[in-house]
Amino acid sequence: MTRRRVVIAGLGDSGILTAIRLAKHADVVGISVKPALVSGQELGLRLSRPRQWARDYWLPFDRLPRLDAVRTVHGAVSGVDLDDKVLTVAAADGSTRAEPYDVLIIATGVSNGFWRRPTVQSAGDIAEELTAAHHRLAGARSVAVVGGGAAAISSAANIARTWPGTRVDLYYPGQRPLREHHPRVWNTLERRLTGAGVVLHAGHRAVVPADFECDHISDQPVHWSTGQEPASADAVLWAIGKVRPNTGWLPAELLDDDGFVRVLPDLRVPGQRGVFAIGDVAATDPLRSSARNRADGLLARNVRATFAGRPLREYQPATGRWGSVLGAQPEGLEVFAPSGRAFRFPAWSIDRVLYPWIVRRGIYRGVRPNDPLDAATIDS
Repeated sequence: MTRRRVVIAGLGDSGILTAIRLAKHADVVGISVKPALVSGQELGLRLSRPRQWARDYWLPFDRLPRLDAVRTVHGAVSGVDLDDKVLTVAAADGSTRAEPYDVLIIATGVSNGFWRRPTVQSAGDIAEELTAAHHRLAGARSVAVVGGGAAAISSAANIARTWPGTRVDLYYPGQRPLREHHPRVWNTLERRLTGAGVVLHAGHRAVVPADFECDHISDQPVHWSTGQEPASADAVLWAIGKVRPNTGWLPAELLDDDGFVRVLPDLRVPGQRGVFAIGDVAATDPLRSSARNRADGLLARNVRATFAGRPLREYQPATGRWGSVLGAQPEGLEVFAPSGRAFRFPAWSIDRVLYPWIVRRGIYRGVRPNDPLDAATIDS
C-alpha cells in the first residue's frame, strides 16, 4: 500500500510535535524557515540569559531522533495550488521547489516583534540575533518595556533581575496586564516585579507609528494616546502583542478577517479536502489555544482517521491562558493553572526532572546531546 504524503508548512512546536506523531504513519515533509526549532516563548530569558535560553528553546532538527524519518526543507512557503495539491517553496539555497501532498498541515505561526519573524535564517544568523539583542540591553542604563502580555511581563522581570543596576519601567494599558490570565496571576506577579525593582505604569496606551513594526529595540521616545508625557529610555522594548499571521502565501478564501486560517472544530480547513491548520495561525478560538494545549495529538489522530475513513474528533479549546510567565528563575519555575493558582518546580528539579524527563523525553520523545560548540557561538 502506498504511503500517503503529509506536508507540514511550519516547524515550530505545533508542527514538530505533529510530525513526530505522524512519522510512522506517512511520508512526512516539514518546511521551516529555520534549521531548528527556535521557540517564540520565554522572551525575557532569551534577552537576559540567551545561552541558557538556547539550551532549552533552540533545538536543531538533527537533535530530535523522532524527526529522523521526516524530510525537512529549509525555506519559506511562497504559494500553494489547492487543486493540484502542490506547495511552492523558496529554499534557503535560492532554488524554488514544488512539494506535492496528500494532506497539508498549515502551522506557519505568527510574527510578533523581532523575536518571531518568518524570515529564512541560518544557525549563525540566529546566534548573531540573540547576541545582539542581549548586548543592546546589557549596555543600557534604563529600559522601557511597552506591553501588557506575558512577553512584556517576562522581559521586564528578567531584565531587572539580570541587571539590577538598570532602571526598568513597564508601561501597560488598563489597570492590570495579563488580561487573558486569571486575575490571581497578576496579583502574584505584581509582587515579583516590584520586588525586582520594576517601576509599574498602569493606564499607558502607546501610540504606535504607522510604519513601525516593533521589530527592533528602539531608543525613540514613546508617546501615549492616554495623555501622559512621552517616556524615554536608553532601550525601548516593544512587546505589545502586535501579532500578524504568516499566511501571505494562502488564498484569501481560507482566511478570516484578521488573516488567520479558518478551521472547523476538528481542525480541518472548511471546503478543502485534506487541509488542516494548527497552532497560533489557526483560528480555533479567540485565544488560538491549540498552540499551547497539545492539539498535535488530536490532529495526528484526525489525519490518520482521514486516511482510514474514520470519524474525526473535535478540539476543545481552553478558556484562559495558563503556564509559566517568567520562565525558569534561580529559585525555580512557577507555573500557573487556569485557576490562577501557582505550583512550583524547585530549582533542583529543572535540570534533573523537568527538562530531561518531562520535556525532552516526554514531549519530544527524546533529544540527543548538544554539541558544546553550539553554545559557544552565543556570546552572553
